[in-house]
Amino acid sequence: MVIAAWVPDRQEIIWIDCNPQVGREMRDVHPFLVLSPRAFNDKTSLVIGLPMTTAEYNADNPFAVVAGNAAVRKAGKASYVLCHQPKSFDWRLRAATPHPLVRLDDVFFMQVCERLNQIIQLA
Repeated sequence: MVIAAWVPDRQEIIWIDCNPQVGREMRDVHPFLVLSPRAFNDKTSLVIGLPMTTAEYNADNPFAVVAGNAAVRKAGKASYVLCHQPKSFDWRLRAATPHPLVRLDDVFFMQVCERLNQIIQLA
């Protein structure tokens, strides 16, 4: 039996290494909300998305969306999607892996898309 290799998909949460970083960008390994579809991610080796954090100062950040509670290392803490930091990473070279939260709930994902659209005004 051949098992297909994992490829991240839209709305999934993955672990990705954000280094190197500059200025106020996220650094080190963080959860990352995938916005790009699986077909794009597979063909290009890139993933477009938004970093996530449990840093409490984001409670007042108008560009952050509360996306439930964190899992694993910081269980019980609020998790924030940083809509003002869209990024593109080579997920294969950065050895991205699935996150235990697996996928962002539809309600939170819709909020993230609405907030991102307020920033970049695509639609």
